[in-house]
Parts: sequence; C-alpha cells; structure tokens
Amino acid sequence: MRPLTDAETRAVFKKLATFMGANLHQMIERTDERHCLRLHSDRVYYVSETLMLHATNIGRKELHSLGTCIGKLTRSGKFHLMITCLDLLHQYAKHKVWIKAGSEMSFLYGNNVLKSGLARMTEGTAQYDGVVVCSQADIPLGFGVAAQSTLHAQELDPTGYVVLHQ
Repeated sequence: MRPLTDAETRAVFKKLATFMGANLHQMIERTDERHCLRLHSDRVYYVSETLMLHATNIGRKELHSLGTCIGKLTRSGKFHLMITCLDLLHQYAKHKVWIKAGSEMSFLYGNNVLKSGLARMTEGTAQYDGVVVCSQADIPLGFGVAAQSTLHAQELDPTGYVVLHQ
C-alpha cells in the first residue's frame, strides 16, 4: 500500500473528473473525516486516513483489500473505473440518467440505453460526458458515456442511443 505518484494521480483524477466535475474536490476534502487514495497491487482504493493508519500493521501479502476500490491502473498507465466505486460516483456525480424499468435489465446485461428506455436526464449534459445510470427509484445501476447531449436526445428517434455502456 503506497501513495499514488503524480502521473498515477493525474490519470485517476482525469477519469473521475469526467463523472464528478467540480465535485471531485468534495470527495477528497470531506468534512467528517479525511480520505486519501492508495495503490495496492495495481488497484486504487479510496480510504479514510484512520483506516489507513490501522492497516499499516498488516503485511502486504496478507492485505487483500482496503476501503473502496475505485479502479485499476493498467501497465500502460491508463486508469479503468470498476463497478465497486458506483456508490461514490452516484453521490458526487455531475450528470445522471434515469432509465425506465423495462430497460434496466438490458443495461445490466451490458447493452446501451436507447431513447425509448430513457425516463429523464440531467439538464446540461454534453455529448461524451460521463453519466451515472440510475433506476427510476434512484438506485445506481452503472455508469457510461452520454452518446447525445440533452438537447439532441430530446429530438432523437426512439431507437437512437442515448448512453453508451462502459
């Protein structure tokens, strides 16, 4: 378990900024307790500092996980988000998309969201912005990229893609 290097931090924050925007600062600088990002076996974890201090007593081979796994750093230096960070993304997301009950299973099986399955969308969403996909009961289902902006999605035919699954 070690702190992230500058290049790793830039890669992680760049990916998180596509989904959170300015709320990324609120995620790191919380009022209740300080949190930080740590790397352990190519996985990036979001950990409270008190938990991190307690985990220093555990050896690297015995430590399997710590805090919330945000994603994985590849060997080429790219960062991939994992589904385990969905609660954090939902809490701090800048753009959200709510889908109808009939499209929930289709999205969960890995398909893109069609205009016919869209219930509502956050205003001001631009094309290729990161979005969190939620059910109509505001339960986070996953995340993706907006294939169309909010204005273009309103004029789209029912078979057009609104969100690309990631």
